[in-house]
Amino acid sequence: MFAHWRVVVALVAVGAGVAALVEGRAVDRPPGVLAPDEPWQQLVQRAPFSHGDYQITPLADFDVEARVLSVEKYSMDGGARLSPIDFALGWGPMSDSAVLSHFRITQGARFFTIYPDEQAIDIPTALLNASNMHLIPADGNIEDRLQGVKPGNIVHLHGQLVSVAGPNNFTWNSSLTRADTGNGACELFYVESVEKR
Repeated sequence: MFAHWRVVVALVAVGAGVAALVEGRAVDRPPGVLAPDEPWQQLVQRAPFSHGDYQITPLADFDVEARVLSVEKYSMDGGARLSPIDFALGWGPMSDSAVLSHFRITQGARFFTIYPDEQAIDIPTALLNASNMHLIPADGNIEDRLQGVKPGNIVHLHGQLVSVAGPNNFTWNSSLTRADTGNGACELFYVESVEKR
């Protein structure tokens, strides 16, 4: 009887592991531009608002429809309580599977990196059409929806680019241009709505 239950438990564990792998697997897309438009942005002047222990100052209204190139979740770094997930997003040529097949894309330590092969489009064009976005969910429902996104999804995100002040002199500021690179070039994005396909 004991051996029987061990087999059942083992089968359940294997089933859960397979389900997790399937759930996390990237969505395959055919060649072609899937998200043609650049992100939309409009600068704003609004009063700061509270979000947990943080004060958030809106800098710009922001709307983007893009292909998810990579997803990285955070639980240990200094910003994880505020922004538990980053999306590397691509639009224009960087939403095209034929173009992306010539890049390897990684994320870590709040950065994303693209590694081209010899047939890839030029790096400046690639970087103008992709960005790493630190996502601040507006509430628990938005966080659940963001956590369900995987590479290959097309997402439509709406909200605000922001700067943040928090305990112990914590500060974090969004980039306001897609043309920068390196430290400070990522968007800090307070997400108020999420759609995916």
